[in-house]
Amino acid sequence: MTRPDLTRPSIKGLCLLGLFGAVTGCSVGPQHPTTPLSLAPAVPSFTIAPAAGPAQQFQAGGEPAADWWRQFGSPALDALVDRALAANNDLASADAALRQARQQAAAASGAALPQVDAGYQAQRIRSSRTLSNPLQDPDDYLYTLHTAQVTVAYPLDVFGGGRSRIKSARAAGEVAADKFEAARLTVISNLVLAVIQRASLGAQIEAAQSAIRDNRTMLDLLRKRQLIGDVGAADVASQQTALATAEGVLPTLQKQYDHEEGLIATLIGVAPGSALPAMPGLEELSLPASLPLSMPSAIVAHRPDVRAAEAQMRGAGADVGTAIAARLPSITLSGSFGGEAAAFASMFASGNPFWSLIGGVAQPIFHGGQLLHQQHAAEAALDGAKAGYRAAVLQAFGDVNDALSGLRTDAQALDAAARAMAAADQNLLFVHRQLELGSVGTLGLLNASAADAQAHSQQIQARTARLSDTVALIQAVGGGVSAIGR
Repeated sequence: MTRPDLTRPSIKGLCLLGLFGAVTGCSVGPQHPTTPLSLAPAVPSFTIAPAAGPAQQFQAGGEPAADWWRQFGSPALDALVDRALAANNDLASADAALRQARQQAAAASGAALPQVDAGYQAQRIRSSRTLSNPLQDPDDYLYTLHTAQVTVAYPLDVFGGGRSRIKSARAAGEVAADKFEAARLTVISNLVLAVIQRASLGAQIEAAQSAIRDNRTMLDLLRKRQLIGDVGAADVASQQTALATAEGVLPTLQKQYDHEEGLIATLIGVAPGSALPAMPGLEELSLPASLPLSMPSAIVAHRPDVRAAEAQMRGAGADVGTAIAARLPSITLSGSFGGEAAAFASMFASGNPFWSLIGGVAQPIFHGGQLLHQQHAAEAALDGAKAGYRAAVLQAFGDVNDALSGLRTDAQALDAAARAMAAADQNLLFVHRQLELGSVGTLGLLNASAADAQAHSQQIQARTARLSDTVALIQAVGGGVSAIGR
């Protein structure tokens, strides 16, 4: 029997078919999906009034330094951030998700290349005498068959479904990278804010303890004056009430202080209640001398959550292309070459090698509307991703606007609180002297003491707010751009 000559014509035809697929291949679906930001309200203009209190300059068009937390001038804070970056569990989880997404993107790219597989099989076979040739030697009923072959398969991506899957996988990798950046910025910002809040609560606890000592001193003075009949029992009782009120503030502050220490422990990767490294006090934290004021375009480019939303939108657009390509014809090429013989050494001897070349085209005809509905679902996901991107951009602008508004008012509040505290301290000093001389009433004493405690608390809170809103502005403009590869 003459074997048909498939060598030259078939190989030539398959090469031409592959060339046709490479030349005429096209991608379906949106290639670079965008969304008009003009659908959103106009980008607000950021106007900064001169800051009162410690000087802070706003750099229009500036960007935060990659290690922006060092601008607070605290080596203890720097050490805490370094520890959090090395041991925080949220960052470890985000890093694992990033590595997974990158490997999946690499796997998707590999799926578009020719697939080559090699195989070897050895069989020990005994034939049935009934089904064998009657003249066959009985010793030939038992024999060994060796088979080895190499198979090559290649799907021609004529309509870009494979390329769309690669784009989607790469976009998912970019989303994971941006989410890692967002997690990194969040961890650093939350840690800095927790350290600031802990320092603030520590200062408030000291102020509360000072107020308690002052009230005890004044109570002792009133009791002495009561003994000589200068004041009555009602005056002493009023001061006892004031002392108890001051003492009642302390447990709440201590509870909040312990909570912040537990939060710091979690952020640096240790169990709450564990011994913590050195922490800066409120006076050890300096306001950064200059703050970045990024332009709206830079905010969109640098905010990791906005970048993640943009990558999510591109990935959704690629998924639409994949869904469309699934409804179009698919072309595959495959070939195999091998040998088969009873002896291992004879598999590729004359007459034993075999080969095959196969080309196939498949066109979906009826899938109960499944493929069409999948395309519509992908298009709906793209619309949702576009809306998510617009929302992320607006949220970014809103965060910057809130932080700037806070900084504008914080400086004024801090200046007013500092003046009020100085006046209250001076007034309380005068009242103490008058009390010692017996020329002040209980009401004046109580008012001066309460005003002084409130002024100290307001000054601490105003300083804390300015430090916290400084962190909020840096976080709102995207933090320092790190060297994460995309």
